[in-house]
Amino acid sequence: MYGRKGYQLVKDFASGEKGHLKPFNSKLFDETIEECDQNHHLIQSLIKEGLDVHNNRNAGHYGALVRHLSLIRNKRCLMAYVHNRADIVRDLAWRVGLELLDLPPEIQEKLTALEKEYFKNHSVAIKSYMGKVGIELNVDMVPPKDPYIKE
Repeated sequence: MYGRKGYQLVKDFASGEKGHLKPFNSKLFDETIEECDQNHHLIQSLIKEGLDVHNNRNAGHYGALVRHLSLIRNKRCLMAYVHNRADIVRDLAWRVGLELLDLPPEIQEKLTALEKEYFKNHSVAIKSYMGKVGIELNVDMVPPKDPYIKE
């Protein structure tokens, strides 16, 4: 079935505990990209054969449409997978600490090299902002129960 790899990738991410990372599923990620490439090449070959998608509504037209929609769905699934992992990596900077060494080894082994670099760059941006503002934003992450300030 077209688009199944992307669906499996998102399902794999959703099966994990909310807010926690599972190891990056590079095998399924690569298979999804391969399926996208196959659909792209098949669409290209149909177009080279002279498929007229504007005037003819034949089997070739609908085949190209199904492959195109599958390609778009897989691309959206790939982006959702990467985006949701990036959200968790950003949250780690606030919950655990701004240094990569602050992350426990079991979390570090689940991150790819690019995700580690993203974490480092995000932490540098937060530190830079806190330096310019002059406020340590990640010190007291639990808001007070009493809304009044006491001296």
